[in-house]
Amino acid sequence: MVERENHAPLGTFYAPGAWTGRAELGDDAAHHARVKRLVVGDAVRLTNGEGRRARGLITFIAKHQLVVDTDPASIEDVVAPPRVDLWAPIGDRDRMLMLAEKAVELGATAWQPVAYVRSRSVSPRGEGAGFREKLRLRMISALEQCGGAWLPEMRPDSELDAALVADAALPDGARLLLDAEGGRIAAVTPALDAPVRIALGPEGGLDDVERARFIQGGWRTVSLGGNILRFETAGVAALAIVRSHLR
Repeated sequence: MVERENHAPLGTFYAPGAWTGRAELGDDAAHHARVKRLVVGDAVRLTNGEGRRARGLITFIAKHQLVVDTDPASIEDVVAPPRVDLWAPIGDRDRMLMLAEKAVELGATAWQPVAYVRSRSVSPRGEGAGFREKLRLRMISALEQCGGAWLPEMRPDSELDAALVADAALPDGARLLLDAEGGRIAAVTPALDAPVRIALGPEGGLDDVERARFIQGGWRTVSLGGNILRFETAGVAALAIVRSHLR
């Protein structure tokens, strides 16, 4: 077992809670361990999605349980990254799931699904409690894959007007609406400070009334260039640019 402890961790497991020594995980982690052919004594990493990470050794594996004893010296509490919230359109399910994965990898701090006029014509679209749980599990999987420390805050589905009202009560920050008619995002990002909100339109884009509501709410229209991008591609690009230019 000592020899295995010196090896690099063979995988990262999501372990919610404020554990300090032993972490007892359930079905999903046990299945993950079996798929990776891990055994008692293998070194792994844990992350709780709220900033805590640690290394440890598997001490028990069963069909419905995985137990990891952590190394107290390896426990780290990672400071939350500068706040970048993503307003994702309620749209095609698979595209939303892809964007959710990349949002975790790129350090989005909140995921706000917003329904637009053109969202209603999309089928199958990602909304409701069942899809929310599927999206949460996809985010957890992405967190495990990238070894991250923080999961985005998941907010409930919202109509645009309600989302804008709630946003007005939050601390001031840069509010960026991706829009083909906006100025180049590269001209905005060098001067950005957190918090930042990024909003994406749905398949087919925003209608004129929705766009006007954003602008009235203090959002600045920004463009990623001349190409028309799918919303999931635009979201990945915008998150990467904003993250790399935050002061």
